[in-house]
Amino acid sequence: MEKLDKNELKQMAIKIRKGIIETVYYAQSGHPGGSLSIADILTVLYFREMNINPQDPNWEDRDRLVLSKGHCSPALYSCLAYRGFFSVDELKTFRNINSFLQGHPDKNKIPGVDMTTGSLGQGLSSANGMAIAGKMDKKDYRVYCILGDGEIEEGQIWEAAMASNKYKLDNLCVIIDNNNLQIDGTIEEVMSSYPIDEKFRSFGFEIIKIDGNDIDEIINAFEVAKNVKGKPTCIIAKTIKGKGISYMENQVGWHGKAPNEEQYELAIKELESNK
Repeated sequence: MEKLDKNELKQMAIKIRKGIIETVYYAQSGHPGGSLSIADILTVLYFREMNINPQDPNWEDRDRLVLSKGHCSPALYSCLAYRGFFSVDELKTFRNINSFLQGHPDKNKIPGVDMTTGSLGQGLSSANGMAIAGKMDKKDYRVYCILGDGEIEEGQIWEAAMASNKYKLDNLCVIIDNNNLQIDGTIEEVMSSYPIDEKFRSFGFEIIKIDGNDIDEIINAFEVAKNVKGKPTCIIAKTIKGKGISYMENQVGWHGKAPNEEQYELAIKELESNK
């Protein structure tokens, strides 16, 4: 598949958001807020940046992605479906007892999922292992790890960050979804992880700060990250929780709630009006 250009990526991001809304609506369960905030980042990764092959999901030389904030699986599943790993129709089976699309990603059951996630705080450790293996095997694949800004309150993240620096993992790119909201409120109210940039810089990371809902800035950030040598990179992406759906944006109540029929129809209408 040819890499999509910027305008095509913007249109694809709308499709991905529609997929997220449909996934959660048909299940009447799931996490739309944080899924919508990372939709643009995942769109750029899957349709421009990552070297992957839907016909060979376990290709040894593929780039890897670890969605450490695994509860935002609707965004990942939507990208995988539109990228061709499985049928888009499967999105409507999300969380069904007979579906392979579980609430959290499972690498043993879902084509294109590189790491089973869901227990917050553990993804960076797994991404480190993949990046170290790549260096040991003299492979040139890259590893991307998406963390939530609430998730980095977990202590294991910082143990893993020390290891990322120790092993000079310049094939590792960490992305912080900094939408400033978690299930119980704002990051500051619950357990402030700010200043995120200074913390990761002190752990030896190259820091890139962007608007995580701006396609141009996302593309440029990944280009810069690929040229960083001798240390890992951390992209701090300032995003809007619920991005793209007016009544969900910056509303903590949409962290883990499904829309009703009226809300679903309004969301789809809003997205289609942006084409």
